[in-house]
Amino acid sequence: MIPPDKLKVNVVVRFTSKSYANGAKTVLILAHGAGAPADSPFMEQLAEALEWQEIACVRFEFPYMQKRREDGKKRPPDRAPVLLEAFRKQIRQVRAEVGPDCRVVIGGKSMGGRMASVVASEDNVDAVVCFGYPFHPPGKLDRWRLDHLPAVTCPLLVVQGTRDPFGKPEELIAQGEIDGITQLCWLDGGNHDFATLKKHPADQSDLIRQAAELTRQFLTDHGVM
Repeated sequence: MIPPDKLKVNVVVRFTSKSYANGAKTVLILAHGAGAPADSPFMEQLAEALEWQEIACVRFEFPYMQKRREDGKKRPPDRAPVLLEAFRKQIRQVRAEVGPDCRVVIGGKSMGGRMASVVASEDNVDAVVCFGYPFHPPGKLDRWRLDHLPAVTCPLLVVQGTRDPFGKPEELIAQGEIDGITQLCWLDGGNHDFATLKKHPADQSDLIRQAAELTRQFLTDHGVM
């Protein structure tokens, strides 16, 4: 981890898993959500769970989040073109580091997953994994974020909590089959961060592990692992 006081404006914050530098055959480039950085507790737990599933991870931060590290001021996310170019730069860097024989998967938490799916609709990657996809703003069922998904031609997995206000089971059922989404998996009792209610038999850590297991199975099923 790079200490915040050592960061500079032109330094891209990256966190790589232990297996990344050890000849990984599949790498997942993992982007954070709108409000929390790449080393948030959720992102740390998810990266660790994916590592247990033998999925090497590279986490990075979008420009607005890097600026927040520098001065501590909260900012809204960058506009989509800036976010997408930051993602593409990470893909180019990872490909340069791992070589042509490594499978490159992209994904992320919430907004990060959405941006990954947009990149995949325009560029060539091996698969996409979205953890808590923001199908619509909470309570705004007239603002679905689906238009680009039919252009995604690689395998795309969405792992969603059943209590997620950005897209609940009954809302997705009403939408019918969504072109571009290969598989939609539900985590029982999870909210947008996969956290559960106290009375639920599983907690957030359990659901994050389930998400990692589902990711491994999905990538295996589609020949990416």
